[in-house]
Amino acid sequence: MKKLLFISLLFLLGLSSCVEEQNFNQWDDLEIIPTVEASILYVESPESVINDAPGAVWYIQTFNFDAFNEDFFAENVLDGVIVYELENTTSKDLEIIFEYLDDAGNVLDTETFTIPSAPTAVIRRETTYGTPTGRSMDIIRNTSEIRVNASNFGDTTSTSTLPDPKIIFRSSGKFRLQLK
Repeated sequence: MKKLLFISLLFLLGLSSCVEEQNFNQWDDLEIIPTVEASILYVESPESVINDAPGAVWYIQTFNFDAFNEDFFAENVLDGVIVYELENTTSKDLEIIFEYLDDAGNVLDTETFTIPSAPTAVIRRETTYGTPTGRSMDIIRNTSEIRVNASNFGDTTSTSTLPDPKIIFRSSGKFRLQLK
């Protein structure tokens, strides 16, 4: 009998020492804010294409880009940064203009780059959206197209002595989303 009483007492002490008050409201306190990163645009053009263009504007293209205004993204995005990288190995002074357009074709935001002829370092620029010092998140949420316009401020006959001369421009985005 003493043995049964001892085991029962030990069992009760074990239960009371391991029991912790349950907090079923933890879900309300939980924040899920991942950072997502993806490429937005990549374009490269050899110097011969620039030389063959009849005017200063040698490239203009509008790309459909609905990723930013998809409901899931637009409703949950908190802030982010768009990174641009431009590399010029041509013998041309160039200007590249990125324009973010809404559904009606209105320009929401513009990034302009003036790039000297080769040899140049890679130009890298980061543009912040949604932070106190950044641009408005409404620009990102309402973007449905991206237009790239490239102009040649050099001549149309010279050719760089570097191997495979070309202009490369690429962009990527890194955004924080509030999932809960």
